[in-house]
Amino acid sequence: MPELPEVQTTVNGLQEHIVGLTIVDVWSNYNSPYFKGSDTIKDRAYFSQFKKTILGKKVISVHRRAKNILINLEHGDTILVHMKMTGHLLYGTYRFNTSNTKDPWEAIEPEALKDPFNAYIRFMLSFSNKKNLALSDVRKFAKVTLIPSHEKTTSLHLERIGPEPLEDTFTQKVFEERILLRPHGKIKQVLMDQSIIAGIGNIYADESLWRAGIHPQEPVENVTTKQLTDLFKAIKQTLAKGIDFGGDSTSDYRNVLGEKGSFHEGHHAYQRTGTPCDKKGCNGTIVRIVLGGRGTHFCDTHQKLSKV
Repeated sequence: MPELPEVQTTVNGLQEHIVGLTIVDVWSNYNSPYFKGSDTIKDRAYFSQFKKTILGKKVISVHRRAKNILINLEHGDTILVHMKMTGHLLYGTYRFNTSNTKDPWEAIEPEALKDPFNAYIRFMLSFSNKKNLALSDVRKFAKVTLIPSHEKTTSLHLERIGPEPLEDTFTQKVFEERILLRPHGKIKQVLMDQSIIAGIGNIYADESLWRAGIHPQEPVENVTTKQLTDLFKAIKQTLAKGIDFGGDSTSDYRNVLGEKGSFHEGHHAYQRTGTPCDKKGCNGTIVRIVLGGRGTHFCDTHQKLSKV
């Protein structure tokens, strides 16, 4: 699933390419009986109203809240996109091929849009400059909806989200207060709880805990003050590095031009099962367990469970 760095990378790309453009057409082939009556475009009745509302509107800005992309339109509407497990947004030129009923949109340019991982188009915005914004979503888990711009903090889609870890207001004190809301929880699962801290998922939790030398199953109440300090710094550093490297493309994620990020090329723990730990002076090995249904990777030597 795209996490904070991938979502921020997407937002940065959208800010560069679509701000100031006017939406001239909207298309989607989402249509799930399970979502009938929901306020997402997977309900066709909702999609019909969604399309009417946004047609002719200009994009005025794009920003992020946790793992949600918020495309702000003139006159007070905001398109919310949560990319979920396999979704990613793509900007470029497309052609609609009526002979291909399953995946009718064909990428023209830029060339990277032709990557097979970019081929599963479920939602498309067409703009006044003859270019498009596509949502590729192979597993059809992504969410697209519309909220009033003034409800960004109160919408059901955005409420109960914790503070943003890269904001200046996210201090060591705030971090400790948030983590200690779940004193009996295992530290990795608490980090990934979006109501505690926004945007951290499986990859960046593993990498941050590796940096801080904390076992992912360590109960929060057993994490020392020094470890919390180290973890706070590790989260900031790891997320910032993820953005600097254009996100992680271990799986499906691509940026808005269809290109891979490169954070996955420097993993220390995530999906490095059986390899030597590359922490200086450590002779450990990266091991994998399942925690909360998620593959979890850590060093068997410098990330020991406490004996408290």
